[in-house]
Amino acid sequence: MTAATETTTTNHPPVKFGKVGVLLVNLGTPDGTDKVSMRRYLKQFLMDRRVIEWSPFFWYPILFGIVLNTRPAKVGKAYETIWNKDLNESYLRTYTRNQAEIMAKSFADLPGVRVDWAMRYGQPSIQSKMDELQKDGCEKILLFPLYPQYAAATTATVNDEAFKALLKMRWQPALRTVAPYHDDPVYIEALANSITSRLATLDWEPEVVLTSFHGIPQSYFDKGDPYYCQCQKTARLVREKLGWGKEKLQVTFQSRFGPEEWLQPYTDKTVEKLGKEGVKRIAVINPGFVSDCLETLEEIAVEAAETFHHAGGEKFAHIPCLNDSAGGMTVLEHVVRRELMGWV
Repeated sequence: MTAATETTTTNHPPVKFGKVGVLLVNLGTPDGTDKVSMRRYLKQFLMDRRVIEWSPFFWYPILFGIVLNTRPAKVGKAYETIWNKDLNESYLRTYTRNQAEIMAKSFADLPGVRVDWAMRYGQPSIQSKMDELQKDGCEKILLFPLYPQYAAATTATVNDEAFKALLKMRWQPALRTVAPYHDDPVYIEALANSITSRLATLDWEPEVVLTSFHGIPQSYFDKGDPYYCQCQKTARLVREKLGWGKEKLQVTFQSRFGPEEWLQPYTDKTVEKLGKEGVKRIAVINPGFVSDCLETLEEIAVEAAETFHHAGGEKFAHIPCLNDSAGGMTVLEHVVRRELMGWV
């Protein structure tokens, strides 16, 4: 496959065409840890009707009257503790960019394929990157929401934003969206390998390993969201791959927000319960996160560890996300090559 350019008139620059774009999209990141940056990021995130499904008449007074006046400073302080000081950015941005750059190099055998990355919330935006890809000659774009398990609040909102971008384009590229890969054997093997590799570095054996997934409100699941079922299947397949029982590898859900009931069991409550019941050694992995971020580096590696120790636990280990590791990139590249079939 080769890209081409064509000039239609002498009054216009050359028109590029013949390429295929791959756009990796993660959740998002604030530009900084200051209050203004955090408020801008949280406003965009929490105004998404896919994320908060309450009526705006009910939600907006709470959002603008309370949340956006109190949470930016608090969340900013949390980000500050896990900020990538060397590059002055969040690790989510660092890893997502690295993933795109590594993938681009690995696709050297496909010269007509261009790989880029974007964020659903914050910068670079999905629309800006789709515009760039189209202008660079990408007549086809593979949109890859970086979520192994599908949820309307994650995968669907990425797809929504991409299709909104198409509405503004005169020359629309063909668009494919990557399906969830929660049960893909390559993904399951990478998770199992990451667990065994991390545990091999410890001088102790965990009694329990928690697979902590980001939660969603129970009402979303009741309306038909498949997320809970896909998380359970991921954990079951990893458990089978490792040859462990249900008591050894357990499923929990984290990061609940607001007064609603969310998917249970809750990670923080489970960690506390295990410590109080006499469990002394645990490890936690976040299979639903492609890259380490605030929810893994601060909420789990720091907060959950403190909760466990205060409840009587002695040894706690956080198992990193796949990030831009060789195993993690094998998964992402496997999925992309599969989804590009017929295009390249």
